[in-house]
Amino acid sequence: MPKLSAALLVYRRIEGLEVLLVHPGGPFWARKDDGAWSIPKGEYLEPEQPRAAAYREFEEEVGIAPPQGDPRELGSSRLHSGKVVTCFAIEGDLDLSNFRSNTFEMKWPPGTGRVRTFPEVDRAEWFSMAEARVKLSPGQLPFLDRLSDGL
Repeated sequence: MPKLSAALLVYRRIEGLEVLLVHPGGPFWARKDDGAWSIPKGEYLEPEQPRAAAYREFEEEVGIAPPQGDPRELGSSRLHSGKVVTCFAIEGDLDLSNFRSNTFEMKWPPGTGRVRTFPEVDRAEWFSMAEARVKLSPGQLPFLDRLSDGL
């Protein structure tokens, strides 16, 4: 059985369509940019419902409550890792000035035995659809297409 993940793609219409993406934290991602960003998402176990997991993970990674309203399901996509992501989209213009992410611990640098704490997400930003296609991890690109097709 593949691992399950749920995502919440928040979008707004300012000067065209923009989407909110997050950049993973920690030393592995520190120097990666194009193709490294993600829709806020995270794993869940059944019987938790994907929508509830998407909202929970959004708040954990962004530190801001998601917009109110009924999200639209954008379907699922299998990532290169084999994980199956179910994504929901909701419109809303969030102020990212209060952005804060949860953290994780890992031994770093390797071989030192030292444990350091890193943010799960180190940045959250709004991107135009064209910018998002460059920044977003390739396995999540189908969700941008589905969002565009449905608007």
